[in-house]
Amino acid sequence: MTVSIRNITFDCADPWTLSGFWQEVTGYQRHPENVPTDEEVLLQGPEGAYPRLLFIRVPEPKAVKNRVHLDVQPNTTRDDQTAALLELGATLVDDQRRPDGTGWVVLADPEGNEFCVERSATERSATP
Repeated sequence: MTVSIRNITFDCADPWTLSGFWQEVTGYQRHPENVPTDEEVLLQGPEGAYPRLLFIRVPEPKAVKNRVHLDVQPNTTRDDQTAALLELGATLVDDQRRPDGTGWVVLADPEGNEFCVERSATERSATP
């Protein structure tokens, strides 16, 4: 048996605001029927690509480290993307960059969900 991943779902306090952060990060667009007071907000990838990102309001705050997280690969350099994400409201959780240029950076979105910023494809091809 196989499945396709349709949505990656984020429990959150404010679906509209958190979806706005991830909209900036991914370039995905909010579903045209979503409004700021919705309990669920859906971000859709270009041309209906999957998986989509779904943000659902829950009453409890995030309490522990994520067991599953996103790894994002930027179109720019890892370091430039990390700086832009910090400016956007992410926070630094763990810096795993190595002197040889390999490694990654662990950030958290504005509600504390961890994600990793990896090297770009160009950076990967330049490092043996």
